[in-house]
Order: sequence, then C-alpha cells, then structure tokens
Amino acid sequence: MSDKFANTTPGLSSPAASVFAITANDSADLAQFTRALNVATSGAVHLETVEGDEATVFIAAGIAFPVRAKRIFATGTTATGLVGLA
Repeated sequence: MSDKFANTTPGLSSPAASVFAITANDSADLAQFTRALNVATSGAVHLETVEGDEATVFIAAGIAFPVRAKRIFATGTTATGLVGLA
C-alpha cells in the first residue's frame, strides 16, 4: 500500500508520523522532540519544552497530550509507559 501523503510537508496540526518509547532522564534531552505525549499509567510528567519552559503536568492514560517536549525528567515523573509522538 502506498502513502498518498508522502510528498506533503507535515505541520503541527497533522497527525504524528512516528512514535517512540521514552525513558525519563534528568540530564539528557530526547533524541527526537515530541508533538505529543501518551502514557500507559496516569500520573505526573516533569518536562522541559522546546522553548525551555519547565513544568510538571498530569497526563491521563491513553490520551495524546499535545506538548513540544525536549526533555522528560525522571525526578518528579510518576506516569509510566511514556511514549512520544512526533
């Protein structure tokens, strides 16, 4: 099956094209920044955005939470099964 959208330029309002597991780390940025986060178990996620803002947000399990994150901190993160959407 072909991808009829392969030659279009994706924007932030288009669906994610990839997903990746996230291991929270206090000292390292993500290899790829996110468009949204998803978690398997609801909880707090301590993050830094691509603009450098640091916050702790609550994310409900199974919901795509739209945020351009560049780091997910282990300290302060209680949610599990973190997945980045890009």
